[in-house]
Order: sequence, then C-alpha cells, then structure tokens
Amino acid sequence: MPRIRSPSSESSDGLEPLLAEQLAYYRALAPHYGETAFPDHDEGALRAAANELSGAIEGFRIAGDVLELACGPGTWTELLVTGATTLTAVDAAPEMLGIAGGRIDDERVRFVQADIFDWVPDRAYDCVFFGFWLSHVPVERFGPFWAMVAGALKPDGRVLFFDDAYRTAEELIEGPEASTIRRRLGDGTTYRVVKVPHAPAELETSLRRLGWDISVHPTRGPFYWGAGSRARPGRP
Repeated sequence: MPRIRSPSSESSDGLEPLLAEQLAYYRALAPHYGETAFPDHDEGALRAAANELSGAIEGFRIAGDVLELACGPGTWTELLVTGATTLTAVDAAPEMLGIAGGRIDDERVRFVQADIFDWVPDRAYDCVFFGFWLSHVPVERFGPFWAMVAGALKPDGRVLFFDDAYRTAEELIEGPEASTIRRRLGDGTTYRVVKVPHAPAELETSLRRLGWDISVHPTRGPFYWGAGSRARPGRP
C-alpha cells in the first residue's frame, strides 16, 4: 500500500471542511446506504463476506455493556444487541439514527447523536465495536481516535471492528497516495470523504505501536476485521 497522504499535510485548514463534507455525504446517503456500496463485486461474494463478518461477531461473543461507534442505519446493531446487557450506539448523522431507531425497538439500546471526533464517552464499556468507520478516520486522527477507544473501555475490555480498503479509480481525485476521495450519489451529487485503505498487516503493526494487542484478518474481497484488547503488561 502506498504511504497515504493526509489532507492536512497540504493545507492546515483543509481537514475540518472535509470532515463536514463527509458527514453531509452520509446524511444524504442514509436512505440508500448499502445499496450500491460495491457495484463491481459479485453479489454472491459480497454475501459470503457479510456472512464471514457476521460470524466474527458470533465468535467474538459480545457481552456486557457495548459501545457501537458510527452505527449508521443499525445494520450491525441488531446483531450486537443480542448479546449485550446495554448498547450505546453513536452516530453524527440524525438521518442514520432515525433509520436505526426505527428498526430496533429494544430498551437496552441508547442512541446518541454526536461527532465521534469530539465525543467523550460517559461510561466504561466491556466491548467497543465499529463497522466500516476506521477507514474514514483521517491519518492524523488515528492516534487520538484509538486513545478515545481506550478511554471508553473497562480494564479488560475488548474491541471488534470491520472495514474495507475499497476505492475505485474514479474516486481517486487526488491520486492513490491521498486519503481524500470523491463519492457520488445516485442523483449525481458528489462529496469528498476520507478513505484510508488500510492493509491488515500494516494496520496490525500500527495498532501494536499504540499499545494494542489486536489481530487483523482479511476476508473475501476488500474486507477485513480486527479483534483484541489493550496489550497486557510484559507482552510485546
């Protein structure tokens, strides 16, 4: 994977407008989320990959108090809540939360509208999950984001995440080394968003440097998932 260039490496004030545009994209996308996310991938292969990710949730054995970051329309929330005592689902887009709240009627679930880059957890959790969010975290926010995750966990808490490294040639408006891409809605409207194409092995190494013991596993297509916890004292 090429060394990914952050937008702020070119402009000191370019990141906040980009993140605002990314949020605007997901607000506009909410009614159609997931319909054409991977148009050039075989439908059967996508179903198989989705089954692998669902299996990762089952194998992780979600339990206790759970935090889901960037819950979107509740796609994964429905699976997470089956093993949870409580579940706090956070997203910045009210349209996404409206859809999630409409499909999940469970007193254990609390929906919170908040900018994840600014949000401070109000309690400690046994598990933190985020699906298809990490690649939208800018390079220079990577460390602070994981510090927030660490602060949200109980001492023996665990993390599970899913993501992909999918970027089309049309989206690479600033070249393959840039983390800024352009996404297009069905009506032709375009938005800039952050999309960092993490490679599983490199991501695992980066997390180890930050004090995490997380294994990152590639699946079919561009997908991967990671699971683990803070590194125990005395372990490399």
